[in-house]
Amino acid sequence: MNVALIGATGFVGAALLEELLARGHQVRAVARTPSKLAARAGLTVVQADVLDAAQVAKAVAGTDAVVSAFNPGWEHPDLYKQFLAGSKAIAEGATQAGVKRLIAVGGAGSLFVAPGVQLVDTPAFKDHVPANVVPGAQAARDELTRLQKEETALDWTFVSPAPMLAPGERTGRYQFGGDEVPMKDGQLAGITSADLAAAIVDVLEQGRYVRERFVAFS
Repeated sequence: MNVALIGATGFVGAALLEELLARGHQVRAVARTPSKLAARAGLTVVQADVLDAAQVAKAVAGTDAVVSAFNPGWEHPDLYKQFLAGSKAIAEGATQAGVKRLIAVGGAGSLFVAPGVQLVDTPAFKDHVPANVVPGAQAARDELTRLQKEETALDWTFVSPAPMLAPGERTGRYQFGGDEVPMKDGQLAGITSADLAAAIVDVLEQGRYVRERFVAFS
């Protein structure tokens, strides 16, 4: 499969790059600064500003799917607006290029802890998550809402990692869930970035969760 990958130098994106290449996929990494990615077999790097839908369209044209791990950076002074603007431009660019499959990595904040109550709106979330991260979690939640209510052209999938996402090795042991916060032994469940990447590529290859959100956890 020929996959356009956005955010390949980031935490989740780097793990996705490794997983895609290990499975023999051709990866076209879309980057603002291509020099950050070393040449590798199976990897092509193209320069584009993902805040510009036209540039995204040119960069992803001819691929089978777009996998986006876009994040403008947790320290960005306007993280909320930038996350939403970039996410929308990526979706619009994929549509303009005629690439129907989009997998977007969001966050755990939009998962529900009770009927009608999302994790990002709970006092516990705001007490335990760094203040600079909260706008990104809110933006990811609002992007999921936009996809659910407005996106009709794309076969989109929204990914929520388990709340306790952390660096770690690929174990190959993970589970899928829907809209609820996953728990393990009475605590918030976790997953490594490598296992999250494996779960995402499984979903891509198997064509699962089209126009749905899923959560991956160990």
